[in-house]
Amino acid sequence: MAKVIVVTSGKGGVGKTTSSAALGTGLALRGYKTVVIDFDVGLRNLDLIMGCERRVVYDFINVIRQESNLNQSLIKDKRVDNLYILAASQTKDKDTLDIEGVGRVINELSQTFDFIICDSPAGIEKGAFMAMYFADEAVIVTNPEVSSVRDSDRILGLLASKTARAVNNRDAVKEHLLMTRYDPSRVAKGEMLSVEDVTDILAIPLLGVIPESESVLSASNSGNPVILDTESKAGQAYDDAVGRLLGEDRMHRFLEIEKKGFFQKLGLFRS
Repeated sequence: MAKVIVVTSGKGGVGKTTSSAALGTGLALRGYKTVVIDFDVGLRNLDLIMGCERRVVYDFINVIRQESNLNQSLIKDKRVDNLYILAASQTKDKDTLDIEGVGRVINELSQTFDFIICDSPAGIEKGAFMAMYFADEAVIVTNPEVSSVRDSDRILGLLASKTARAVNNRDAVKEHLLMTRYDPSRVAKGEMLSVEDVTDILAIPLLGVIPESESVLSASNSGNPVILDTESKAGQAYDDAVGRLLGEDRMHRFLEIEKKGFFQKLGLFRS
């Protein structure tokens, strides 16, 4: 049976889809058969981040409505074996999602996949609720700013009370904190919360800290998950996060202001 992981947050624009793509790709690179599902019905960004937007014929809603089957609807990644995408619909409404339909799709995928990554829309509306309902684990994505952290705290409350595990009195959803767009120099200036500030507030285990990096935007625009950019700090940080997700002991990097050497000052190294 697959492990179902929701990538979620209360605030938009924090990097959920980027993180879903990176984590899913990282798991597949390690040999785990992985599918990433876009729950953001009506907007649909995962296929753009994954570079497969032109290959979408049938989507998640088509499968729920039984207008297509998974074999027709899953898009196999061309770069990474074991990686598949199930796109969201751009034309349907989030109300099209229902517990029975989503559960049926998750159950069918669980028969053949090792990991199911649910890329949640922002907020606490129906799409986000559906994305988290069947989760075994949750990656809460937050930026180091007060409003983002506050909204993430609200999501933790929903994970503890509104998921299938909570409703059926089972073990709680395992929670992980993923901080994105972290800039140690701004932390030092008091413009951004520190890692310690955020972990003290949310009180859940730290999965990873992704540094602010131009490579994230570049990767998104080119349709390549940033974890494939192994020379960038963001790509390396996501790879570390995947390792921790699988139980590896990895030291957290990129938390301190880096002292630039001669060649870095000349701009010969990427961030």
